[in-house]
Amino acid sequence: MSILTPRLRRAITVAAVAHRDHVRKGSGIPYITHLFSVMHLLRSVTDDEDVLIAGLLHDTLEDVPEHYSAGHLEADFGARVLRLVRDLTKDDSLPRWRDRSEAYLNHLEHHADRDAVLISLADKTHNLMSIFDDHEVIGERLWERFNSTREENQWWYAQIHRVAVARVGRNQLTDELGELVRRLQLL
Repeated sequence: MSILTPRLRRAITVAAVAHRDHVRKGSGIPYITHLFSVMHLLRSVTDDEDVLIAGLLHDTLEDVPEHYSAGHLEADFGARVLRLVRDLTKDDSLPRWRDRSEAYLNHLEHHADRDAVLISLADKTHNLMSIFDDHEVIGERLWERFNSTREENQWWYAQIHRVAVARVGRNQLTDELGELVRRLQLL
């Protein structure tokens, strides 16, 4: 497979346009950097084009459905990509952070496609990398950005790591997230 296929180039464009007004929490960094980073992390463990595309579009239905709907996603990239993205979309009908998090973990552990777990692993690995980058700059004020406490984040990332190891086994990404989780426990 070509490194940058027409479908993958199309997904890059869709992600950039859909998230054009979206920035990373508290930093002002364009959100697309996160999506590219997730795709890059995924590329280290798979060449599956659908997985790479779903990695680029994993937050689209959750964060910017007004810019790119499930119907558009399926028409442009197929039912499998849509299914992977849906597997990664949190249920925002649940009012509390903990309830949404537990429902997401339960789905990831027991119902989600294995490749969706791999995408979640890349997503959470990059999120945790970003937390450490931001913590270096602003210190403990970092936690004010979140709807969850430092302790809840420590629990969350540890649970994601546990589920990822159980579902996809050990690989570069599970090892990387495991090391980041250990560092987070020390913050």
